[in-house]
Amino acid sequence: MLQPPHSSLQVAAVPAQRVSARDRDRDKDQDVPWHTEAVCRRDEAGLFFAPSKEPTAARLSREEAAKRVCARCPVMVECREHALLQPEPYGVWGGLTAAERRVVLARRRRREMELKKAARTTGRIAAAG
Repeated sequence: MLQPPHSSLQVAAVPAQRVSARDRDRDKDQDVPWHTEAVCRRDEAGLFFAPSKEPTAARLSREEAAKRVCARCPVMVECREHALLQPEPYGVWGGLTAAERRVVLARRRRREMELKKAARTTGRIAAAG
């Protein structure tokens, strides 16, 4: 009888590892891109992106409908961070419009500058003392 390519000796040489269900789920989640779980993949894409020359009232209504979809999405935070890091210039991502994302990015930049300034000031005080 022929041996399979992976003989029992090779299998026996690798110690058995106990993997908890939580670790297995975490590893599985890391293998799957976040967007595969996005609720918007099942909805009309037009809801999240403006058609050309859309009237303001229609845009606001469409954006609110898109935000309602985002609110029930299990990967809303990942989607939002993606849009902020890219940055995505159009559409509703992670429950935020492009204008709202610009505000968040400006606040983050301002906060980073304040933290750097505080760190420099703290460094000078420590060096002087």
